[in-house]
Amino acid sequence: MSGDDLPVIAAVDGSTHGWEALDWAAAEGLRRGLQLVIVHVRPYTGRTDAESDVREAEELLGEAVARTSRSAPGVPVSTLAPLDFPSAALTSLSRDASMVVVGSRGLGGFRALMIGSNSLATASMAHCPVVVVRTGRADGSEAGPPGPLNDVVAGVAADESSGAVLDFAFEAAACRPEARLRVVHGWTMFSSMLSGGPVLDREAASASADLALAELTAGRGESHPEVEVVREPVRGSASRTLVTASATAALTVVGRRKGGEALGLGLSPVAQTTVTHALGPVAVVPA
Repeated sequence: MSGDDLPVIAAVDGSTHGWEALDWAAAEGLRRGLQLVIVHVRPYTGRTDAESDVREAEELLGEAVARTSRSAPGVPVSTLAPLDFPSAALTSLSRDASMVVVGSRGLGGFRALMIGSNSLATASMAHCPVVVVRTGRADGSEAGPPGPLNDVVAGVAADESSGAVLDFAFEAAACRPEARLRVVHGWTMFSSMLSGGPVLDREAASASADLALAELTAGRGESHPEVEVVREPVRGSASRTLVTASATAALTVVGRRKGGEALGLGLSPVAQTTVTHALGPVAVVPA
């Protein structure tokens, strides 16, 4: 199996957020022509009735397959029900996936938390992009933001570390008709100084950030001429811009450092803020 046809993995647990993640993953698999693997991780609970656990998993996965056949007919589907800790199982499976899709919270999560610990741990440690799906609903009962959600928004650093983020964002925009790609970069006079740019001239620093974004997107734009690219250098942290944009974006894409081995490790402050406060789906891409 080549890197271009690795499956989309969707994690389900029977929660509203898990069903939202499945629906998003099925639609993405349909857009990209990829297989969908639906995973229900059976956590270690100390229960002695293993047959009951397996039966419950099979029932849940059967419901998930039926739901997918209705929402995204034609998408090849398979299922897995490993016995493991959820984030550990999903991280292992991510080695052979194009992306892992999880809900923002699962069953048993505290309502006050904006993102569940398993989702955050998976996003921090996975070997492929992880999409944390939040539809803008507070509890699954209210409608999300109105109107078409066409923009793909990418938060980048103006250097080579953002290559994987831009590659994923361009691909996401290319498979969405009439989508724009908004590339957001937060800059400060201090970051300009660290990168060898202007130190005291604010206008020159802004122009330098705009030029860096143009250089980052140039080659990829030629590969995807159908995608309209909007470059947005933002003075200060990009977090506020990304969170605001996420409410009406089809997808917001941020990066993280590879090698995270604990909850949140590897997520920059911008990435962590975006993942925990976004009002729509967020993809976390290993840099």
